[in-house]
Amino acid sequence: MSTEPTQAELEAEIARTRAELASTIDELTTRLDPRTQAANVAHQTKQAAADTGTFFTGGGLPEHDPVRARNVKILVTGTIAIVALVVAAILRKRS
Repeated sequence: MSTEPTQAELEAEIARTRAELASTIDELTTRLDPRTQAANVAHQTKQAAADTGTFFTGGGLPEHDPVRARNVKILVTGTIAIVALVVAAILRKRS
């Protein structure tokens, strides 16, 4: 019994490998596309703003998605930092 693959089996394996490689390249191209990345950032920013509004109206953090909860915390912390800097600048200018 021969364990050597036949030419047809080798050609089928090569075709499968090429198809997988093409699929991987297409996926990476889509992920790295600047328009796609910008759209993802815009969507995440809008979602974080909506989640922050829900948080401040008593709805709490999104429990089902830790990334969204983290984005709310980042947005709230960034807002507090900006307000603190503006207040410090105003107080420094007055003295």
